[in-house]
Amino acid sequence: MARVVLTAQAQRELNELGRKIHYRITGVLLRLEGWPAVSGAKPLRHGLAGRFRIRTGDYRIQFYLNGQEVIVEKIGHRDGFYGD
Repeated sequence: MARVVLTAQAQRELNELGRKIHYRITGVLLRLEGWPAVSGAKPLRHGLAGRFRIRTGDYRIQFYLNGQEVIVEKIGHRDGFYGD
């Protein structure tokens, strides 16, 4: 089992979401506790190498691993998600 940790930015982004998507994202975060047995997570490439993303609908969660921790650093809508 992994421990899921949200950065301050990710926590802010989660808090700004509407109730319905907030609930869905929270469900994905609970699934991430089962890392590495999590389906749907894909490794990112190029400048984001070493990070992963998992999606739920039109929303993305970007994270990386640090030992037994899953560090969530970004949560947002797919439009412009990787451009920041």
